[in-house]
Amino acid sequence: MASVPASHVYVRHLSAVDPDVEEPVRRLPDPDPADPRQSAEQRWWPPVMLDPDWIRAGDFDVFHLQFGFDAWSPEDLTAVVAALRETGRPLVYTVHDLRNPHHRDRALHDRQLDVLVPAADAVVTLTPGAAAEIGRRWGRTAEVLPHPHVVPLGVMETVRRTRQESRDEFRVGLHVKSLRESMAPLRILPSLLSSVRSIPGGVLQVNGHRDVLEAGGARYDAALASYLAEEAPGGGIDVRVHDFMSDDELWRYLSTLDASVLPYRFGTHSGWAEACRDLGTTVIAPTCGYYAEQGPALSYVHEEDLFDAASLVEAVHQARLTPHLGRADVAERRAQRTQLAAAHARLYRSLL
Repeated sequence: MASVPASHVYVRHLSAVDPDVEEPVRRLPDPDPADPRQSAEQRWWPPVMLDPDWIRAGDFDVFHLQFGFDAWSPEDLTAVVAALRETGRPLVYTVHDLRNPHHRDRALHDRQLDVLVPAADAVVTLTPGAAAEIGRRWGRTAEVLPHPHVVPLGVMETVRRTRQESRDEFRVGLHVKSLRESMAPLRILPSLLSSVRSIPGGVLQVNGHRDVLEAGGARYDAALASYLAEEAPGGGIDVRVHDFMSDDELWRYLSTLDASVLPYRFGTHSGWAEACRDLGTTVIAPTCGYYAEQGPALSYVHEEDLFDAASLVEAVHQARLTPHLGRADVAERRAQRTQLAAAHARLYRSLL
């Protein structure tokens, strides 16, 4: 089967991990964008499988679209659907994003969804709320299959066994990365920092990439950088500026936090939230999208044009009282892999 993309961690974790469970689905490796005859392994963008000519020539039974079409026009996606129809291959579409977190304006993504959701032979999504929205907008019934773990199971086991707890410090993380369009850190930072400072031993750790927090960076945000510099002498804030983290660096970082605040003002689902749950870090999720439906989380009111500071303050204090809220169990995550593999295999067979 052609899964777009095959090497993304979400897709890789749709296969059973139990060696006694036979894997009925064989996913083709991602073709290298520089040479479609080669496997790309981790390099999959732009996805060659979205080329109608590749579809016509490809040897596969089912086409499952997950990610990677951000830059594709609705006309391009219509051509993809047409190529699948010509060759008699069913289209499965997992709706991860009902609002693209990288697009300030939602119009393009809405038009892309208007092509894909009605055309799909089967629609999947991750939460009941997203499924309900799909039903309202397109009259389609989406099968709800939860997000699998993100952190490797072995790392989860090690962190569970070795994670050091501190009674003297309560560390809350705000990770601004390279400032996606969906992020609004300056909107929430004053209330967030004030609430953390009010907790004995409270520390707010703010991580950001150099391109955002260092002058001359491609996405330099002078207002955000200035705010952090002005607040640093007041204590209670730990600013870390760095390049992109490797996976291992990211797991180590997340496992040092008691709670992680998602600073999103729009969006739908989050792999970051799943990684936090894998490592026992409490998630403080906004009310926009369906982040809080993915698993146990604390919630605060944050929408595109709305932010309630009191709800964030309450969530931070609640996080102090409920450590490791929603921490994923390794055995349950392992079993979930088996269940997800079986559910996808059943879905594919039903279309053939």
